[in-house]
Amino acid sequence: MRAALYGTDGDGGGGAVDSSAGDSSTGGSGADGFYRRPEGPAGHFRTSVHASPLFAAAVARLLCRVDEALGRPGTLDFVDMAAGRGELVTGVLAALPADVAARTRAYAVEIAGRPEGLAPRITWLSEPPRQVTGLLFANEWLDNVPVEVAEVDPAGVPRLVLVRDDGTERLGEPLSGAEAEWLARWWPLPAEEGLRAEIGLPRDLAWAAAVSCVARGLAVAVDYGHTADARPPFGTLTGFREGRETAPVPDSSCDITAHVALDACAAAGAGAGAGAHASGPAPLLTQRAALRALGVTGARPPLALAGTDPAAYVRALAGAGEAAELTAPGGLGDFAWLLRPVGIANPLPGAPA
Repeated sequence: MRAALYGTDGDGGGGAVDSSAGDSSTGGSGADGFYRRPEGPAGHFRTSVHASPLFAAAVARLLCRVDEALGRPGTLDFVDMAAGRGELVTGVLAALPADVAARTRAYAVEIAGRPEGLAPRITWLSEPPRQVTGLLFANEWLDNVPVEVAEVDPAGVPRLVLVRDDGTERLGEPLSGAEAEWLARWWPLPAEEGLRAEIGLPRDLAWAAAVSCVARGLAVAVDYGHTADARPPFGTLTGFREGRETAPVPDSSCDITAHVALDACAAAGAGAGAGAHASGPAPLLTQRAALRALGVTGARPPLALAGTDPAAYVRALAGAGEAAELTAPGGLGDFAWLLRPVGIANPLPGAPA
């Protein structure tokens, strides 16, 4: 399988690169790649983790629910996929009740090196551990797993999009094999010139592999995405640099990302190695619904509190503002949470989609 965000243009002229998001040419995982830069992802885009500590606290409460469902094991695993500089795993450990924190074995999975100052109890890995008993949590990971881009040519045929290191594109060969099969099943393109799709097969495989690491517990992927009933007609490929959206040029200067076909990932996770003993279907919730089920509502504090305890009112008001950002329609609240319980019941039952 080609591991490219969009395919290499090697048709002469110089400057052609392997445009894999996992290669240094794209700012991915190579030695000089984007995700190895000293400022880390937080220097270029803001996730829910950076928006408010309420997010880590909610994940900690989810871990506690998983702990209860597992019968409070002697060792409880928490795996932070695409951990950045360890912000989420650090926040989760800080928010856990003391008795749960004492039993928690924490992992951060990231291609970059271990950051200075990270708590020694956090194990830093380049791949997720096997036989996880607990919670594997992947916040904005799948959108950076590299995928191919297809575009319909004037004859109505979907072809691979090729790119040079300056961002110049051209159409390559017609899609074939597993990529063509994926497109036909999950993102069929009408025969209309210019329509685009991102071939999510590598993400399906990545998610299935992550789920297979969970022996018992829960795997969660949080990302911006879409499902078959609302695919974007021209795809979503874009870049981010220093907090602003930019052209997706594969030169290590920006994060290159595309929204995730989460329904395809859900199906792949259901058929993963752990799928044989996974419990029930894979729920797909909005972040708004998931966080509300975990106690993050954005409700304003009662005005009476301002008269009896002004400082507490100001703190509660600030927290309500942060919660509102995490659950806002049209923003972070529209992110999707893909849940895959393994050997336990869904710990967020009844949460509205």
